[in-house]
Amino acid sequence: MSSRSWERKVRKNQTQLNKQRKKQGQAPLNVNTSSAPKMDVYKGRSIIMPAFLILFTASFVMLSTTSGAYKTSGSLYWITVGCYILLAGLFILRRPYLAVGKDFVKTRRFGGDRTLYAGSIKAINVQSGSIVIEQVKGTNWVFTRLINRYPTDLMAERLRTFASANNITINEK
Repeated sequence: MSSRSWERKVRKNQTQLNKQRKKQGQAPLNVNTSSAPKMDVYKGRSIIMPAFLILFTASFVMLSTTSGAYKTSGSLYWITVGCYILLAGLFILRRPYLAVGKDFVKTRRFGGDRTLYAGSIKAINVQSGSIVIEQVKGTNWVFTRLINRYPTDLMAERLRTFASANNITINEK
């Protein structure tokens, strides 16, 4: 029996046992997290896009109510307004982040989570209030305190140790 299949069986049995223990009101057993990579996660707060969506929705409502155009569209008008407000709430709740692991960095983009390994990082630029991760191929990743409310000072310290461990040039301005 291979090692991987043994680990899968152990994990499966442990999850079943934890479900039983939860039903009985007992604390779950510790899950073996040695296979999961350790990461330092720095979360920001998206402000620009939700503010834009709320302002756009407010101006849309003001313009349409003054012209009376909303009366002819019926309930679809209010569904559209509600969807824009819901989308703004989604952007507020879905916080951007930077996770720094042993040999990779990970962040959330519009298309989903993206991982960038140390071999594909050209340089890391650290400025007051912003951090830029330059890729060998592709666009740069920019993290700023002004736009997304990242804790750039803490991120810069962690990225310095990441860069020194993985032989990546770091530029400070």
